Order: sequence, then C-alpha cells, then structure tokens
Amino acid sequence: ITTMDNTDVEQVTLALLDAANDKDSEVQDQVRKSMLTLGKQQPDRVLAMCQDYLLKHPKLVVTHRVVILQTIELIVGCRIEEISAPRIKSIISLASDEMTRSKEVIPDWQQAAGNILVAVGNKYINDIMEEILSKFQPGVLPHFFVVQTLANLSDSNVYGMVPFLNAILGTMLPMLCMAKQDNMKWVFSSALCHFSDSILEYLANLDKAPDPTVRKDTFSGEIYAAFDILFNNWLQSREPKLRLTVGEAVGSMCHLMASDKLEEQIPRVIPAIVSLYKKNTEHYVISKSLCQVLEASVSIGSRVLETQLDGLLLALHQQVSAPVDYGDPPTVKNHNEALRCFSLLANSFPDRLVMYVLQKLENSNERSRMGSLAVLRHLINSSSSTMESKKLLILASIRQPMADHSNKVKKRVVQVISAMAHHGYLELEGGELLVRFIVQNCALHDTYQSHQRPTSDPEEVTNEALRTMCDSTLHLLTTTVGRLADVLWPKLLYYLTPSQYSNATTPLCKSLIVLGNKKKTNQEPSFKIDFTQEVNLPSPQTLMIRLLVNAAFPFNNRGHGAPSLSLLQILSINIHPNTEAVWEKEIPPMLSLLEESTAESLDKKLWDEKLLELLSKTLTAIDDDKWVCQFAAEATRYLATYNNYLEEKSFLYRCIGVTLQQCFNKEVVKKQLQEVLLAARHNDAIEREGVATGVGLCANSHLEGTLAKLDEFGKSDAFKKSPSIFNLLKERNEVEVEKVKSTLILCYGHVALNAPSEKILNRIDQDILRSISKHFNTKVLGIKVETKDLTMKLSLIQSVGLIAKAISRCVKKQGYIFSRKQELITVMLDFMKSEPSDSLRTPLRPLVMTTCANLMPLDPPLSENESFDLLKVCVNGVFSLPSDTHTPEKTKDEENLDPKQRKALYNDTLGALQELLRSVLARDPSPDGLQSIFKHIESWLGSVHDHERERAITATSNLLAFYLERLNVKSMVSFHNLGALLGRLSPRCSDPQPAVRAAAVNCIYTLLCIQLRYEGFSLDYKDEAVESLLSLKEALENPDHSVLYKTCSELTKVMSKRLPQQQLTTLVFMLFEGLVDSQTNCCRASSVILNTMLKNRGAGLQDLVPEMLEVLHVRLQSVTEDQVRVAVGQTVLILASQHLQTVINTLVNQPLPYDSWTSEMWMALGADPIVANQIIEMVMEKLAITAPYVDKKESMMRGGMTKVATNQPLAMTCGLKELLLNGQSQEPAVSLFPQLFSCLTIRLGASVGVMPPRDNTQKHFISLHVAGENVFVLFCLRVAAEALRILLARAQLDEVMKRLDEDNAWDAMKEQNTHITGVTLLARALAKHAGPRLPAIVESLCPSLNNIYECQRITVTTFFSEVRKLSYLPNLDHKLQLLNHHVVTELMLIDVLMNNMMERISDPCCTVRMLAVRGLGNIAVGSPEKVNKYAKELLAAMSSGMEEKDDPGKLITLEAMSGLSKVLLHLDKKNVHLLVVYIFMKIKPFLESDNDDIRCASILLMGNLSKFGSGEPVFKDQIHNVLVSLLLHLVDPNTEVVKACKYAMRVCAPVVGSEQITTMFQNHLHEDKSLHYGEFINDLTKYLIQDFPGMLNFYHISVIQFFKSNWPEVRAAAAMFIGFLLGNIQQEHLSHLNMGTVSKGLVMLLQDPDPVVRAKAAEAMGHFH
Repeated sequence: ITTMDNTDVEQVTLALLDAANDKDSEVQDQVRKSMLTLGKQQPDRVLAMCQDYLLKHPKLVVTHRVVILQTIELIVGCRIEEISAPRIKSIISLASDEMTRSKEVIPDWQQAAGNILVAVGNKYINDIMEEILSKFQPGVLPHFFVVQTLANLSDSNVYGMVPFLNAILGTMLPMLCMAKQDNMKWVFSSALCHFSDSILEYLANLDKAPDPTVRKDTFSGEIYAAFDILFNNWLQSREPKLRLTVGEAVGSMCHLMASDKLEEQIPRVIPAIVSLYKKNTEHYVISKSLCQVLEASVSIGSRVLETQLDGLLLALHQQVSAPVDYGDPPTVKNHNEALRCFSLLANSFPDRLVMYVLQKLENSNERSRMGSLAVLRHLINSSSSTMESKKLLILASIRQPMADHSNKVKKRVVQVISAMAHHGYLELEGGELLVRFIVQNCALHDTYQSHQRPTSDPEEVTNEALRTMCDSTLHLLTTTVGRLADVLWPKLLYYLTPSQYSNATTPLCKSLIVLGNKKKTNQEPSFKIDFTQEVNLPSPQTLMIRLLVNAAFPFNNRGHGAPSLSLLQILSINIHPNTEAVWEKEIPPMLSLLEESTAESLDKKLWDEKLLELLSKTLTAIDDDKWVCQFAAEATRYLATYNNYLEEKSFLYRCIGVTLQQCFNKEVVKKQLQEVLLAARHNDAIEREGVATGVGLCANSHLEGTLAKLDEFGKSDAFKKSPSIFNLLKERNEVEVEKVKSTLILCYGHVALNAPSEKILNRIDQDILRSISKHFNTKVLGIKVETKDLTMKLSLIQSVGLIAKAISRCVKKQGYIFSRKQELITVMLDFMKSEPSDSLRTPLRPLVMTTCANLMPLDPPLSENESFDLLKVCVNGVFSLPSDTHTPEKTKDEENLDPKQRKALYNDTLGALQELLRSVLARDPSPDGLQSIFKHIESWLGSVHDHERERAITATSNLLAFYLERLNVKSMVSFHNLGALLGRLSPRCSDPQPAVRAAAVNCIYTLLCIQLRYEGFSLDYKDEAVESLLSLKEALENPDHSVLYKTCSELTKVMSKRLPQQQLTTLVFMLFEGLVDSQTNCCRASSVILNTMLKNRGAGLQDLVPEMLEVLHVRLQSVTEDQVRVAVGQTVLILASQHLQTVINTLVNQPLPYDSWTSEMWMALGADPIVANQIIEMVMEKLAITAPYVDKKESMMRGGMTKVATNQPLAMTCGLKELLLNGQSQEPAVSLFPQLFSCLTIRLGASVGVMPPRDNTQKHFISLHVAGENVFVLFCLRVAAEALRILLARAQLDEVMKRLDEDNAWDAMKEQNTHITGVTLLARALAKHAGPRLPAIVESLCPSLNNIYECQRITVTTFFSEVRKLSYLPNLDHKLQLLNHHVVTELMLIDVLMNNMMERISDPCCTVRMLAVRGLGNIAVGSPEKVNKYAKELLAAMSSGMEEKDDPGKLITLEAMSGLSKVLLHLDKKNVHLLVVYIFMKIKPFLESDNDDIRCASILLMGNLSKFGSGEPVFKDQIHNVLVSLLLHLVDPNTEVVKACKYAMRVCAPVVGSEQITTMFQNHLHEDKSLHYGEFINDLTKYLIQDFPGMLNFYHISVIQFFKSNWPEVRAAAAMFIGFLLGNIQQEHLSHLNMGTVSKGLVMLLQDPDPVVRAKAAEAMGHFH
C-alpha cells in the first residue's frame, strides 16, 4: 500500500477513534468492529495510532478511553505474533501508565488497561513482570489493579508466572500488614488464592513445566505467613465479600502449608470456615474451601481431624439437605461439594459416618431425610468397599424412610434402592421389601386432575414423575443387574393379581417378559415355576384369568393389554403344558392387531369375541375337566376383585359362561350358576347385563340345567321379603327384588339368544316368555299390571328383543308364526309414549326401537295402520328430542347424565331408529315402501332447528343406502318418486350445517345410483357424472356461499343428466316449495338448482309455463331474502328465453296496475340483453299495429265519448317500463334507442286524455280512485312518460335529463294542457345535449307524421319544429373536454384536435397548458396508430413541457414525463433515435428532485427510453451515468420510487454491457420481491471491478457526491457502496480510486446526524486495508 494510502488509513482510523464513543450503541459496536478489522490488517500502525490518540487526549472521558483500550487488547490478543518488539514495549508502558495513573480505583478503565497487560503477558511475561514489579516496590502499598493484574496473570500464564511467585510473595508479605482498606485486603486475598491455585496446577503438571525442580516447600513458609495474617486478622472482617474471599484463599493455601503447621491449625480452621455458612449466602464457595481443607487434612493423615467430626457433620448435613434447583447452578455445585466432603470423611471414618447418616434417617423432617438419603446413595456408590459390612444395617434402616408420605423423599429412596441393587443388597434378606416399594410406586395414580394447577416448586415431584422413575428403575434392575433375575422371577408374579397394583401391570409384565424370555432361551430350570412351593404366588388359573381380563381392556392402566398377552404366551407351560401350541398360534396375530390399533380405532366387540374364542380354544386344548372346573370356581371367586371395575367384571362373567360351556360336571355348573346369581350386585345395570350374558353363554351347552337353575332361583329366598325384626331393610329389599327380577328377565333373553336353535323354538312360549311375564307382572303379559320400575321395563324390552333375534335366527331353518308379535310391539310403543318428550335420560327409547326392529322380520307382518303408528311414534319421538348439547332441568330423583354419556345415549337412540327404519323397509323394499317411511321424515327436513334437520337427513341417507344395498329390480317397475325425493333433498346441500350438507350429497348420490339400477345398469356399473358427486363433498365443507352455490350448480347438472323427463315436473314444483325453506341458504340453493335444471331441461315444459309463473307469483310474496328474489327473476328469464311468447302472454294478462311481484318478474326479463332485445322489438311491433284506445260512450245518461285505453298496449307499456328499470337492459335500449325513443314518444302522444280500461280489471284501480280522479285519468300518460324517462337514463343522456329536470319538462309532459310545452322542452334538450343522435330519431319519427291518430301527429310535429329551430355547433369547450377524456368523436377529426392542442400548449393559463400536454399524451392511449405520424410535434411538445419555467407545482413537468412515457410505447426507433441522449440529459436533473412523483416519473421515463438506445455506445455511457443514482435510490424512503428504480434497472440491464450485471438485475429486481440490499451491492461491486475497471474512478466519484444527499437512507447506501467497493477491490485497481476524497467523505459521514449513516460509514472504514 502506497504512502498515500497510509495517510488515508490514518485519517480513517483517526476518525474511528474519534467516533469510538458515539452516543448510539449500534454505531459504537460498528466502530469497534471496523477498528479491530483495520487493527488485524495493520496491527503496528493501528496500535500506534491508538496509543498516540490516548497520549494526545489525556482528558478523554473514561468510557471513550475504555473502548480504545479494549480495542488494543483485542488486537494484541489475536495478532501478538505480528507485533514488533518496540511496539510491545511501548504498549506495556502505556497500559501500565493508564492502569495506575489515577490513584483512585476506576474499575472499567483500569481493568481494561490491566487486561492489555494480561494479553501481552501470555507471550512477553518477562517484559510485563519488569514493568509491573517496578510498581510493586517493597514498603509501598501497590495500586489495587497492580495486584489484580498479577492475580489474573497467574491464571492465564501459569508456567510463566509461578517462577516469579516466590519473589512476589516475599515482597507482598510485609504489604499485608500495611493494607488498611477492605478493597486492598480483598485484592491481596484474591491474589493469594489465585497464586496458590496456580502453584498447585504447576506442581500437578511438573512434567510439562519449564522448571521441574520447583517443590511445594519452596512456598510453604511464605504461604504460612500469609495464612497467619489472613486467618487471624482478616477473616473477622465485617465485610461479607472479604470474608468469603479470605475463606476461599484459606482453602487453597492449606495444600501448600507444611504438614505440622496444618495439623496445628486444623482445630481452628475447620470451625472458622464452618461458621462462614451462617454469615454468607454463597455457600458453594465455602463448601469448596471446606472440601480443600478436608482433602489436605486427609492427605497428611491428620489425627486431630476426628475431634472436629461432630460440628463438621452437622454443618455438612445442613448443606446437603438444602434445596437443589437445577435452574440455579450454584445450588447444584454446593450440593456436590458437600457430598465430596462426606466421601472424604467416609474413607477415614466409615463407622462414624454410616451411624451418623442412619441416625439422621430416623428424623422425619422432609429436608433432613432427603439430605440423608442423598448422602447414603453417594456413599453406597462411591465407597463400596468400606460399606460392605454395613449392608444389613442399611437394609434395616431404609424401611423407615420407605414409609414416608412425601414424594420428594420417595424419589430419593428410589435412587438409594437403585444404588443398592447395583451393589448386591437386594439379594439379601429384606431385599424383597425394596422391590415391593418400587412396584407400589409403579402403581401410583396421576397427581393432577385436569382442573388442578401444578405448583411452582422447582423440586416438586408429581406422582407421574415418581411413577416414571420407578418404571425405569424396575426396567434397569431387570436388564442390567444380572444377579437379580432370581430375586425377581417368579416373585414379581405375585403383584399381578391384587387390584392395588393394577397401574403397575404394564412395567411388571414387561420385566417378567424379559426375565422369562431369558430363562426360557437359556433353558434354565428355574423357568418352570412350582406353584406348590411358591406359596405367595397366585394359582395358574387365577393368573390366566387376570391376564385375560387385562387383555380385554388393552388401553387401560397405561396400555396393559399387549404386555399381559405377551406374558401369558411366555408363561404357557407354567399355566398348563397343553396351552403352548394354541397360544403360539393364536396370540401373535392378536398382538399385531393391538399394535396397529388405538383406543378409538379398536373394534371392542370383535376384540372381546376374539379373546373369548381364545379362552374356548385354550380350555378345549387343556382337555382336563378337573382343571377347567377349578378355573370356573376361581374365576367366580375372583369376581369380587372387580367390584369397582364393572366393565371388567362384566367381561369376567362372560369368561365364566364360556368356561361353564366346557364343564362336563353338571353339579359344578349348577353350583357356579348359583354363586354367580347370589353374589351379583343386582343394583347395577352393567353387572345385570354381565350376569345375564354369562348365564346365556352357559345355556349353550346346558340349556335344561340353566333353565332349571333360573326357575329354582326365581322361587328361592332371594325373592322373599326377609322378616327382619326391626324391618330396617324393608325399603332396600323392595328395590332389590325388582332388580333381581330384572336380572332374571335379562337372563331369559340371553338364554334364548345363545341356546342351540334346534331346541329353543318350542321353549319360547311356555318356558321363556311365561317366566318373563311372571316376573314382570303378577298377571300375564296381555293384562297390564304396569310396573313403575324403569329397570324392569328396560330388561323386559331388551329381553323381548333378544328373543325376537333368537326366533329370526331359527326361522331361517324352520317356519314359525310368532303369534304374540303385535301384542309385544304395542307394549313397546306404550313404553315409548310414556317417556317425557322434552328430554332423553334413559336408554328406554333405543331399546324399544331395537326390539321392534328385531320383531319386524318375524311373521305375521304388520298391517298398514300398525306400521304407520309404529313409524309415527318412533320417528317423532326421536326427532323431536332437544339437541344433545341441551342440558335438561334436574329432576328430584334423577341425576343428570354427563355430556359424554348424554352424547353416547343420543347416538344409540338415533342408531336404533335407523335400525328400525331399515327393518321396516326390508319388509317392503319397493318405491312405495320407501315412500311410506319417507313421508314421516319429510316434514323434519325443513325444520328450523339444526339438530332436527341433521337427524332427518342422516336417517334418510342411511335408509337410501340400505335401499340401494337391498335393491332387486323387478322388470317394469319405475322409481316413480325420484323427482319428489330429489326435490326435497337437493336444497339441503347448502344447509348451514356442514353435517347436513354432507349427508344430503350422500342421499343424492345414492338416489342416482338407485335410478341407474332401475334403468337396467349392472351393480358394478359406475357412471362418471354420478361418481363425480363424491368429490363435491369436499367442496361443501367450505361454508363460503359462492362455493356452495357453484357446487349446487354442479350437482344439478348431474341430476339433470339422469332424471327421466316424466319426473321433471314433480322435481320443479318441489323446488318451488324449497324457495320458502326455513333456512335462507336452502332457499338460495333451491333457486340455484331450479334455474340450473330449467336451463338444461326447461325446453320441454311449455304447457306448464303459465302454471309455473302463477306459482312463482305466489311464492314471491313469501320470499324475504333478496338473493332468492333475484333468483326467482332469473327463473322467469330462463323460461322466457325458452318460451318467450308464452311468458309474455301470461305476464301481459296479469291485472293492471301490476302488483310489485308482477313488476319484479317483468324487470327480471331485462337482465338478458338478447331476451330484452326480442321483447322490446315485440312490444314496439305490437304498439305500432294495435289501437292505443277506443272511444266509448261515457254513460247511458250523458252523451259524449271517452277515450279508454286498450288493455294490451297499456300492459305492454307498463311491462316495458319495468323491463327498462333493469340495468342490464342498457345494451338493447342503446342499440334500439332511435326506434324505441320514437315509439315511446308516439305512445306518449297517444296517452293524452286517455282513461284506463274500466272492465274486469276495474277493482285493481280502486286504489287509484282513492288517490283522486286526476291520478286515475293520468295513469296511461304517466306510464308512458316514466318509460321514456327511464329510456333516456339507460342511454346515459345525463345532460339531457338534467336540463329536463331543471325545466320541469316531465311534469309538463304528464299534464294534458301543458303536454306540448313538455315535448318542446324535450326536443330542445336533445338538440342541445345529444345532437349526434337527432338524425336517427328524426328518421324514426318521420313515418308518424302521417299517423291516423291526431294526438300522435301533434306530438311529433312539436318535436320537429323545435329541432329545426336549433342548429348544432361544436364549440371549443366541448373540444378541450373531449380531449381530456380520451374521446375523439366522428364530428372532430384528429387533425383538428392536434392543431387545437398545439395552439393550447402556449396558452397563458398554466392549467390549460397542463391539460393540453395531458391531452397530447392521451393520444397514445386513444389513437395509438397516429402517434408516429405526429412524432416530431409530440416530442417537441413534451420536451418544452419538461423545460417549463412557470410551473409552480411542477405539474406540467410531471405530465410531460408521464405523457412521454406513454408516447414512447408506440414510437418507432427511427423517430426517437437521435433524440435519446438529448432527452436523457433533460431527465437527469429530475432524478434527485425533492418531489416524489417527479423522481418516480423521471426514473420510469428513463426505463422506457432504454429500448431506443440499445446498441448505442453513447447511450451506454448515459446509463452508466445514472446507474449510481438508480442503485442508491433502491433504498429511497418512497416505495413507488423504489419500484420505479427496480423497473428502470431491469429494462436497462441489457444496455449496461455486462452479462453478470444484466442477469443479476433481471433476477433480483422485481417490484413485488424484497431485496437484500447489502448482499446485492456487495455482489454488484465485484462485477463492476471485474467488467469495468476503467470506470471505477467515475463510479466512486459519483457515489461520493451522494454523501451529501438529502435522504439519510441514500447517504447510508452510498457509504455501503464505497465500503463494498473497497472491500472487493484488488491491489492493481487501487490506483483508480482517489482515496483521499473517499476518506474525507467517510470521515464527514461519521459525524452525520443520523445514526444509521454513521454506522454504515464506520463499517465502510473497516475496509481500508
């Protein structure tokens, strides 16, 4: 780097040094970074400058000095090898001087200076020591930071410093007595601590040390002397910080003291350090010091140490019991140091220590116990040899804390047990108690229910955490401690069966599986369990029962199902040798099924059946009646275990039933049945059901015995009131008896269901039903002795259903007429009717319906009326229930269900109804059968309640799916209700409820599939259109209206394809009803479906049009929703587009004056321009040929004639008026304007003095009469005038309208006597404001001059006379206005326009000039083809516009640039070619304009010019000329300017002349993408250096000019640009840059008012190297 550059670097460094204390922290950081960067490049030079700066500015504020000193330290730290020796020396003296200049302690400043010395000392220790020791003279108290720096040096350079320490200590000792102030005492103590640690480190690594002869006793004397002063004098200080540091130093110094001295001091040192705990909170430092003292004492084999034990242990125990917070590291460190102290003492005094800890364990205080357990665990793990003899003692002592209730204590106990297990304690006597403790805690239940909040105690141990820990511990003991296998196997089996360990089943099974597998694989004899020897273990039968019941609820108790089954498989030969083969085959697939399932996805019913099948197969394989009978007996005994788990108990009853099936000993069967019935808790529904299922299963093998037992039990004491002396139990017993009867009734049902089919039919009547009715009421079923007991009702209903199921199962094999079917159904419906209609609390409804569904298939069939009643009661009884989220009022005697139970009950009820409907349909699966059910559901589909609609549509969907499934098409039958069903269901596709929408689509899909089958397509035929409906379901999930209607429309297209023509009518009329649905959404959908259907199929409905319009007219009166009204209008329009004549005839014949609904229908016809056009032509033709009125006698009495309007022309005029009110009629109104205007003007004339017709429609005019005779007479005239007025509005003749309103012309036209005046005004207004339209109007009116009706001739003549009076002269205003609205009419050619504009360019008025320039620019928009013809004039005008002097708001300039941009788009290159550079020069000054719009316009214009300059070297220079400006304005504060810059640079990119830059501009500069400006400029400067080295001089000078820009963003960007340019430039190109200017500029920016600019300048300075 040349000298020139050096001065630049100096100038820049100096500026950075000045700015080092900038008030903005971000600028300060950047300044430091840049100084460090420069310092790393040229360490000597920058360091020299830093030094000079500090020397020249002795008064610099401390913060500023500190930054510079820190920079020196950083440079020295990373570049020490490259700094010259003289520089090092001067830095040392500078730092030393800075550190000690002030006698006061100024920490930041002196620390920063000291840190420099430490950094240098890592290499130049001798030079440093020479300097520091000069300030560390004997007899003089040194500066605080001299001592501090010596301490830091001994840390950072141990090997360099230790050789000096002896001398330093020698000098230091006398100083200790001179230190009077606490801070000096503190720094000496701290230094002694550091020195001792360094010496110990040196001695520990002598092999690496420079002087291996150094020994401990080299320092002993000095250290002891120092110890003496610190310990005896300073430790008593009042200053806690000093005490602590002295304590710390004493710990470190003990190791270096001579043994005899240490021994002598121990009795004083230990109590002194222990006493510090009370005075200081930083216990970690004290514990560490204490640990060092103990270590030193133990290493010299101290004898006096034992005398200190009592106090020591007490203090250490307190420390180890203190709370440990892992979020607060000092507490953790303190705990560990205290434990280290215990280890040290245990090695010397094992007995004392163990006794102490075990005694402490007896203390029940939580903290104390936790501390003792922590120590015990630590001792067991760290000092195993000394503990060997203490094992039994420890085992006995641990029992007490095991009984502690605190989870924190339990956690520590578990940790201790884990340690004991690894050190062989658990095999000893009493070890099994520890295993039990672990298992007990594996069985813990959760601490927090969802509503409780956890506490903020960091040490808190929840049940979950403790349980997880015990799970892991059990797993570890099983897998890692080999010798424990025989302690755990088979003893862990004991814990599987008692219910208090249920929650531990999963970890227990997992451990047993590991152990069993290992033993089995290694063929260890202990794998085979001798249950007679192991007295505590459950029997094989009980084990098998427990594991099977666990498997039935696989996701309970933390997922115990799979582990229970796996364990069962491993235990096979231990359960019974014959099970092995069965289980090996059956269990693995069941385990795979569980693995793939979740609690939600597993089919519980199927799973239970699999397990019962497994049990049955197992018992068959065992083939040992005695074993099986014992199994049954134990299972019955085990029932009581599940008294609190009724679902599990219920499953066990089923297991007992299956087992009894396999029992051949009749007595055993009887005995077990008796026990089951006696022991059952009949009060519980689940248990009753369980008992009945079990008894039923037993009946499969023992029908006779079971029936006999039930009969016997029914007569037994259980049913007799027990004659208690005090009759205390009377109440309870009555309840009991009802419940026991309920159980028996259910038992009979299950017996019927499970008994062998060949034996059961002849038992139904005389045995089963008779017994049931005997229990249900004292008389036979037929005679009603109604029981009030709900339980018995439910049992009866269920039992009847099961019997019906049993019969239908047998009937398949043998015919059977069930004579009591109707009687039973009646009883069921009575039950149903007696339920309250406003709530659902009991399962009675679903049970009744399920039972009826089971009875339906049996013969004889129901009559039509019976069937009707059944459906009515059930459908209405279910659909009318309140929503399942509705909470009913509490009644006195009943508890409310919780929401989950209520939801389940509702689901069951709806499911049962659907099952019933299916069973009814199954008896008559024909269109009529379907209709007979649907008529009950139909009315609910339009309910106002969401839940009722949802139930109805879901039931329909279910029913249709069943119909399709059962469909068997007989020839010649048509699906005649398709149209009606589609009409009812399709509007529900846009119901507000998503569930209703989805079900509705399903219904329609199913209906169309049914229709396909009726049309003869095969079962597997898939119609593409119909299948597409399924994909519409997803679209319907979106509640957005527009999506819903689009989907409805798609749906209709599919229906339309498949619907037979003869069903279309029904569908259409059903949809008319849907227009007034309770849900607006469905009204809209009905209208969408209707219109889509009519568009596709309406052409064939001509005969129905009048009737359809009539119905629509009526419906419109009830429609409130605007959107639906509009859609009804569309319906009318669609019909009109297909049957125009019929629609018009029907509407014309509506009574006059039209009511608002007829008017709406007429208005709707204007919505389609083509239809409107046809109607207007038809009306004009009719009006032309029909007589407008007839002359009638006024009355028989009076003579004279009255003109009375003919009905049709009047009705048509009224219709036309309404039609024109529709905005869409504008196109035909404008295209037929002259004819229609003429027609209505003539009609106006023909209405003067004409009365409305008075015949049949007279009644409709009564309202007009009321308003007064005048209104009545004027009706015809008013209609014509309004029609004309609306026509003028449609033709957008606003000026004409305005003029007519001002002149009150309309009122004049409507009155008979002023009518002529009104028409005159009309003609005048037209001539003045719509001249060009007159010729065509005149032409259309001409024929009417010869009209036969006088009144019409008068009107036309008036009109003409006025027109002839006015001549039409276009004037200048008009012209300017036309120009400014981009309009060029035929009346004014473009040449005229151009000339006018060019004249106006020099108009004296500023605004006119601006408008003229804008007008010329607009030529490019209005007549682009003419632009090249006038190229020269346009360019000249725009140029002069840009030079405009008298332009206060720069508006003309702006218009000129915008206009030029527009014109350039259409100009040929040859026309611009020579002017490009000239225009460029013109634009350039505007780039830096303060006006945002002008900056923006000039940049855009530049971009647009670029296409004309490509290939021109001159133009390329111009682009480079402005490139810097564009680049810097990429960060312009105005976003529009930024977008313009991106656009301009992107289009100019190809002209720049560098492929790299072109690509970069085109990739990164998009208006809508964000730009990483720093990276962009960095890359750009690299390319500029590569591709345009010769232009670097120009570029950097251009950029520097922007250092003075008005915008801080641009100044900052300019600094960045320069920074990157300097950072990327190579040595050989440096000569292109004027570094002096650059550095001056940056130095100036470093003082910029904006902090961002200062920071960027500082950053750029970092590149000066």
